Parts: sequence; structure tokens; C-alpha cells
Amino acid sequence: MLRLTASVLAAACALALVTAFTAQYVFGLMPCNLCLIERVPFALAGLLGGAALVSRRHRATLVMLAGVVLLVNGGIAFYHVGVEQHWWKSAVCAMAEGAPLNVADLAAAMSRPAEVPCDQPAWAFHGITFAAMNIIYSTGLGALAVVLARRKR
Repeated sequence: MLRLTASVLAAACALALVTAFTAQYVFGLMPCNLCLIERVPFALAGLLGGAALVSRRHRATLVMLAGVVLLVNGGIAFYHVGVEQHWWKSAVCAMAEGAPLNVADLAAAMSRPAEVPCDQPAWAFHGITFAAMNIIYSTGLGALAVVLARRKR
């Protein structure tokens, strides 16, 4: 049962990353900094799930760790939704507001790619954004992994 859980974890994390990259590179939905940060736990949890597939001895521990990583990602996604809903401001995506600019600062800003603001979702379906879907996806998958890993311990 735990081997199946590990394979589902690895596949679900790969699916999440494929979806994110497809949205970005096929549909042109540019990610903000928080979106990019939310990809890291999927990669890590997917690697842990893959490692759990090949390791019999530490399978429960690896699945548990992957679940915890996904639960953390659910928290990051909740934070991201709060930024989108203007419940709070993000330190990760905050632009320097009111800072005096000179010609050198403007030239440096023009040479960098435009930063996508975190409080303006690139896509929403009836008000549900990718970050909101990630809360459900990551938290559900993470909780399932933790529960199943604890049963095997």
C-alpha cells in the first residue's frame, strides 16, 4: 500500500509541475514569485516519492516527509491566496514603493524582465485561482500521505 502511495505522490507532483509549466509556456500565463516558490515543494515531494519507490527500508519515512513538504506547500498557497485577496502584503513580491528613482535605477529596471505582481492572479475560474486550487491539492495530497505513512509505522 505504501509503494502505491509513493507512486501516486510522485505522479501527482509531476502532474502539478507539468500543469504549471504548460500554463506558463503553452498558454503564456506568467508566474509571480510566489507561484515559482510553490513549485519547489512539488519537485521535492516528487523526488521523495520517487526515492520511496526504490527504498524499502525508509519508505514510510520518505512518504511522511513528502506529505509534510506538501502540507507546507498548502500553507504557502494559503499565504498566496491571502496576497491575491489583499488580506496582507507579500514580502516576496513587494515592489519598492515610493523609492526615489534616478536614471541609473530606471535603466537597470528596464534591463530586467518585468516582474509579475503576486496580488493579480494570471488566471481564475469563477474566482478560484491556481493558488486556491493548490491549497486543496497540496493539503489533501499531503494529509493523505502523512496518514498512510503513519499507519505503516
